[in-house]
Amino acid sequence: MSNQKSPARRALDVIPHAKQTSYPEPFASLVRGREKRRLGDAFGLSNFGVNLTRLKPGAISSVRHNHSKQDEFVYILEGSPTLVTDAGPTELQPGMCAGFKAGSGDSHHLKNETAADVWYIEVGDRSAGDQASYPDDDLAVVVTDGVHVFTRKDGSSHE
Repeated sequence: MSNQKSPARRALDVIPHAKQTSYPEPFASLVRGREKRRLGDAFGLSNFGVNLTRLKPGAISSVRHNHSKQDEFVYILEGSPTLVTDAGPTELQPGMCAGFKAGSGDSHHLKNETAADVWYIEVGDRSAGDQASYPDDDLAVVVTDGVHVFTRKDGSSHE
């Protein structure tokens, strides 16, 4: 009999990450009501991340952004979020998905404008030196070794 742990588990058994955002204020307040379970981290994945994410009514997934080096993908499991991109809003339904190629400049986020929870899977790679751009806000970030360093667009601190 093997002492090795099973490589499978229930996604809902993965405890939500203690720190739900690394955004500085006032941006951290914008994502209250978002709960991420870091499934990729639970398995020690290092090349890409996978999150099971819940958006409570009124919550958003992130500040609207795009990535320089990171591809992103979302798959809707439950609920009807609004995907907001440079092309405008699109209502999503369970079974729908969306992808965002690194460097495309297409800024995006999800909004839950309904009275029910939204559940979705998000996948993103962990490309070194990724930067995110936030066209609607005075916010910039550089990710180094998994650490997000946020500044204003001019490089000054938010503090």
